[in-house]
Amino acid sequence: MTSIPRTLSWQGGLPGRLRMIDQTKLPAEFLEIDCETVETVWEAIRSLRVRGAPAIGVSAAYGTIVGLQGREYADRAAFDARLAEVTDFLATSRPTAVNLFWALDRMKAVAASQPQLEPAAMLERLLDKARAIDVEDQEMCSAMGRHGASLLPKSGGVLTHCNAGGLATAGDGTALSVIFAAVAAGHDLRVFADETRPLLQGARLTAWECRQRNIAVTVICDSMAALVMREGKVQAVITGADRIAANGDAANKVGTYSVAVLADAHGIPFYVAAPSSTFDLSLPSGDGIPIEERDAAEITHGFGRQTVPEGADVWNPAFDVTPARLIKAIVTERGVISPVTEENVRAMLR
Repeated sequence: MTSIPRTLSWQGGLPGRLRMIDQTKLPAEFLEIDCETVETVWEAIRSLRVRGAPAIGVSAAYGTIVGLQGREYADRAAFDARLAEVTDFLATSRPTAVNLFWALDRMKAVAASQPQLEPAAMLERLLDKARAIDVEDQEMCSAMGRHGASLLPKSGGVLTHCNAGGLATAGDGTALSVIFAAVAAGHDLRVFADETRPLLQGARLTAWECRQRNIAVTVICDSMAALVMREGKVQAVITGADRIAANGDAANKVGTYSVAVLADAHGIPFYVAAPSSTFDLSLPSGDGIPIEERDAAEITHGFGRQTVPEGADVWNPAFDVTPARLIKAIVTERGVISPVTEENVRAMLR
């Protein structure tokens, strides 16, 4: 591929459509899909055609426009009622990624601040805001890369879990943005990508992104992380996050907590990269983070093949929470939080 495609983008003006890479098809097939109804945006978020907290937030902002356009509104009250309907609907797509609610709240705040505008003008303002959220995320990704690159070794292995690259954001990613920036600065790195069961986001997506950028990558089964650490192949671990509590506890793809425990046991620094929009300061700790539970079929019939006998119970949480005490530093677009304490989190985000 001659250029690295954008994960999602708005096509046209008003009316327009949300175009995104269908990540469920990667790496075997590169397919872009157009979402022209709010239902298709909801389905894309829910089914992981688009995933990653920042990308979900940007998708929700554009999804709001998709749900509002193409209608005749008798007055502003009718427009506002539809706005509430659309944003409430999109909010039900996935519960853990706080960026989803952050983006929807920003869209609603724009409308609330300008009650005098007619529906057509208000829709234009909302599209401007969605585009601004998109650009902000791109800029935040770049800033995280700049702030975090020096944390990674000049030479060695960096392990990551799930996918926190351009496919998870509107820009270069969160955790992978740090890796990309370090490589651009001359670091000689090999990425160890956990396959990330049950949907293999590391094997399918992180490895794909690394190959697009000619970065050395080794895919390992999740159960191999301890071994590569013990053998000295990994000098740092960095992941993204879907929600971070006020004390620094971080929710990320299930399996991240295990990796953090292993890194601690082997004396390897464990880093998290996430924009300020991923922090939820209303939650004092990770105990309050809602954990999405997904369909058992993702485990019992992964990628279409039955691997679990009928009648066996299955538990399929999509996320787990890594306690702040295991996190060496959190990289944000504003700088690096270290040590990870509530005082330092609030100071950085103030």
